[in-house]
Amino acid sequence: MASTGSKSGSRLQFIDYTRGLIMAIMAWDHVSGFWNRFHQGGEGVQGAMRPFLNTTWFLVRFVSHYCAPTFIFLAGTVLALSTIKRVSRGESQLSISGRMIIRGVVLLVAEVLLVSKAFGNTPWAYFGVIACIGVSFIIFSVARRLPNWVILALSLFIVFNHNFMNIDFIPNDVAWGHYLRVILHEPNFEMRPWVGLYPIFPWIGVMGLGWIFGSTISDYSPEQIRGLEQPLRKIGWASIGLFILVRGINGYGNLLPRQGWSLVDWLYVSKYPPSQAFLLWTLGGMCLFMSYALKHQDRADFNEGLSGVLNQFGRTPLFFYLTHLWLYRLRLPGAPGLFYMPMTPTLGFWVLGLWALYKLCVRYEVLKRRHPRSVLQYI
Repeated sequence: MASTGSKSGSRLQFIDYTRGLIMAIMAWDHVSGFWNRFHQGGEGVQGAMRPFLNTTWFLVRFVSHYCAPTFIFLAGTVLALSTIKRVSRGESQLSISGRMIIRGVVLLVAEVLLVSKAFGNTPWAYFGVIACIGVSFIIFSVARRLPNWVILALSLFIVFNHNFMNIDFIPNDVAWGHYLRVILHEPNFEMRPWVGLYPIFPWIGVMGLGWIFGSTISDYSPEQIRGLEQPLRKIGWASIGLFILVRGINGYGNLLPRQGWSLVDWLYVSKYPPSQAFLLWTLGGMCLFMSYALKHQDRADFNEGLSGVLNQFGRTPLFFYLTHLWLYRLRLPGAPGLFYMPMTPTLGFWVLGLWALYKLCVRYEVLKRRHPRSVLQYI
């Protein structure tokens, strides 16, 4: 899942930076979930609006909403970039599709063996974000052959209309039907182990939009890449403006209707599944993050300090993801929880963990470059 270069052959560092930033934020969400008693989640599961202790606890959870949309969008972007690069090198279409399928299967196996167990009592069949990306990769091994305008049209249609999807024809009282509904569009934890939070619809629509973005910039020159700064900033602010409009009207686009006029009321949106309001806010923020990175990526010190750390995380995203869960969990599968911590020491633990993860990611990247044809190429 490494970034690919533009026509000049260099890495698109603004993608690495943006992905690294949301990986660091995601790590905060998970370390807080492991160690904070008042951490909440599950926004929108079967229409649920679980109350938060106060506005502070709501906001420290809300900031993590950027993670899944950005991660999935950029997975589509990088998939398009790497596919186009392989085609240009003369690799066969069969080989490219086969590679996508293998990567998808690797992600599904990782979800079962590593991710679900890291979350403690989560069943092995949990369909999480890694499984969702894995199945989407497998689908794109075929769907990528469609014209880009068709992928764009389908992706936009899915993102803006998935809330009207009706799958009541699939039985919900038998395991196979229930799990299929979970995978397609109805996240819940009712029938263990057949549970999940990241259904294919609408997330494959988000990945499709990322694919179109990657396809569009694949042959851009460095000057054209730098020229994306202003358009991305305008798109980002426009998307956030539409979020305000959608929440204000409080009708279409709000799987969790606004209950009042407080800050929490405005920002309490459905993530499972993602509402249009949720995606307008988070993908708009993603565009602003990318715009910021484009503004600064030509600086001599962009690969140093904090931005250098984030770039490193962005170059090794799957390794970071799998490693950070077990690092912050600090216990083996089946082991009971230890104790809860207040927010301040949890923040310290988060920062210390990021330092350790940076060191591990550097070593992993060196190892991966030494063995480019090993199984590491899929991690």
